[in-house]
Amino acid sequence: MSRQKAQRVAATSTARTDLRLSSSSSSAAPLSTSADVAGTSAHSSSSAGPVVRPISRAPPTGTPRLKEPAMVIDVSRLLFVRHMRAEPTAHVLFFKDGALRKSGPGLAFWFLPLGASVSVIPLDDRELPVLFKGRSADFQDVAVNGAVIWRVGNPEDVARRVDFSVDTHSGAYSKEPLDRIAATITQLAGQLASTFLTQTSLRVILKDGIEVIRGVIHDGLVADPCLAGMGVEIVATRVASVLPTSEMEKALQMPTREKIQQEADEATFGRRALAVDKERAIQENELSNQIELAKREEQLIAQRGQNERRRATETAESKRIEAEAGAKTVKLNAAAQAESIRLLEEAKVNAEKERMDIYRDLPSSAMMGLAARELAGKLQSIDHLTLSPDVLGSLLQRVLGGQARRLEGDAG
Repeated sequence: MSRQKAQRVAATSTARTDLRLSSSSSSAAPLSTSADVAGTSAHSSSSAGPVVRPISRAPPTGTPRLKEPAMVIDVSRLLFVRHMRAEPTAHVLFFKDGALRKSGPGLAFWFLPLGASVSVIPLDDRELPVLFKGRSADFQDVAVNGAVIWRVGNPEDVARRVDFSVDTHSGAYSKEPLDRIAATITQLAGQLASTFLTQTSLRVILKDGIEVIRGVIHDGLVADPCLAGMGVEIVATRVASVLPTSEMEKALQMPTREKIQQEADEATFGRRALAVDKERAIQENELSNQIELAKREEQLIAQRGQNERRRATETAESKRIEAEAGAKTVKLNAAAQAESIRLLEEAKVNAEKERMDIYRDLPSSAMMGLAARELAGKLQSIDHLTLSPDVLGSLLQRVLGGQARRLEGDAG
């Protein structure tokens, strides 16, 4: 029993895969859809009975693996009976012997594959990228890049117009219905955009083209009877960009670039002119300062000369006064000195006169003694002294006579 459960889980754990489709006009425009088989494990594990194995088998070892169609519905088998389970976003149409037996989204049922036919129509929104080129009224190439979001509004009408049948063994589409719808929408959108481009000039397209082209494509697709008859609804339309060729884009950008460059040059010239004006104002201010400084220096020199003259005058006057004072001082000193000399000489003359008066009354011997004393006082040294008897006798006589008289005077 546990082995049967393990095989059942392995059979129902099929990998999810994305189906990417592209339109015929733009091979790089991807479309995506996914088949979710998450509920298979729970459904199969809860059902009882023999082991359910997946229909798809791996290729033999050593052979190249081919790309298998992506499953859009989960198909499993039990002997000769098949079990099919769809997602809620997929509408299933089950035909038996040409008659519609089941119709609805997210169906799950058992069936016998003999005489059975199944169509699976996706109900979710599909995004279709579109990229096409056209030519404007002035013969300029323009590229339009955008996307169209569509969905199936009436599954039965779509199933009658487009083959959505799936293989009851693999659960994949037998053909490529989504590619056909994508090609139809892309061609219609390209036709609508090209019609608008050929009637409009390039400048108008680049200025208002995104909104106008989006409106033209959306309104045209919504009103198209082919899509309405197929049961396809247009949900939204987006236009991401409308671009000219690179050379034309550069040519259109050139006036704006030149204008901006001209404004930049004008700003540069204005800044330079302002700088020159400021430099001139600075130089004028410096010149005014130099003139003012020269005037101040002239006043300073004149004031210095006046001060020097005043200083010289004051110095000369001071020296004159000083000289006059010195002269007066010298005169007074000379007068005083002359007066003192006169008085001194007069005193000397009077003293000499009195001495002469004294000497006049003295005897000759006394005079000789005084002369000898005076002479002895002036002589520095005496080498030889010669005294004659005549001089010495008379001198001794006089000395002795004088001493005798003094004694007599003392005795009397």
